[in-house]
Amino acid sequence: MDKETSQADARADTEQLYASVQALLDSMSQVVLGKRDVSALCLVALLSGEHVLLEDVPGVGKTLMGKALARSVSAEFCRVQFTPDLLPSDIVGSSIFNSNTNSFEFVAGPIFNSFVLADEINRAPPRTQSALLEAMSDGQVSVDGKTHALDKPFMVIATQNPYEFEGTYILPESQMDRFLLRISMGYPEREYERQILESHRLGQPVEEMKAVCTTQDILNIQKAVRKVTVEESISEYMLDVIRATRESSQFSVGVSTRGALLWYRATQANAFIAGRDFAIPDDAKDLAVPVLSHRVQLHGVMQGNSRTELESVLREVVSKIPIPV
Repeated sequence: MDKETSQADARADTEQLYASVQALLDSMSQVVLGKRDVSALCLVALLSGEHVLLEDVPGVGKTLMGKALARSVSAEFCRVQFTPDLLPSDIVGSSIFNSNTNSFEFVAGPIFNSFVLADEINRAPPRTQSALLEAMSDGQVSVDGKTHALDKPFMVIATQNPYEFEGTYILPESQMDRFLLRISMGYPEREYERQILESHRLGQPVEEMKAVCTTQDILNIQKAVRKVTVEESISEYMLDVIRATRESSQFSVGVSTRGALLWYRATQANAFIAGRDFAIPDDAKDLAVPVLSHRVQLHGVMQGNSRTELESVLREVVSKIPIPV
């Protein structure tokens, strides 16, 4: 009887986690209208314990999406506007001399928040962008020879304008590889755009958002996501796609091993959002482009491959790989 009770409690806890995920998705969708699919992808990154890059032209809701995700969780949130004169110390913090104690004291920067919105990240020079690398990969920051751990959960939600726009820098490959997903917002449909005009008459709805989850809820969900079962046939399918990007004559750089691992984790999160403790082939296939497109490079172009061109070629490569039954 005790075993049955324990199993029932475990099922109830899992159902509560599923409900929390849906509450997050509903909360974001009520503010960012007509972009439930993009909201779901952002949740994939959060539940995987990773980071997301929103790329599109100005004014389509990239910053709004980042705010909506952060404010749906009762956690510390900070927005950093990236500009050409932004310094690494403006992000991670610095040591300042305290005349009262005759010693240097570390003053934490905005990176020491659970959610960091790096707005227009590609307007800052590469040296400043690199200040995020250690935080995004290891969950820590090193300043003056000392390492400072970041709180969990920790997530960077970055936005950027297409690199063709004036005043932008191209993100280095090492920086791009730290993002689980690169997502395009796209323009809203006409009906949703009309609703946006009406809902924003009296102010910003995102400012009135209430948190629907705690940080502990997110940590519990992240642990549950890691337990989602991915059958061997799906893993083999993913490896076939990875191998195809490396052997394709159209790519000069294929997907790295880190990219393969992150795709696996994203597949687990995608299944969990759908309310399942097991993955299906579509969980992996649906995420192939947003997870992998920024990890490959086309032949004949040294840098700055456009997102649309990369995604088009990648879809062609993925379409040739048989999906497991």
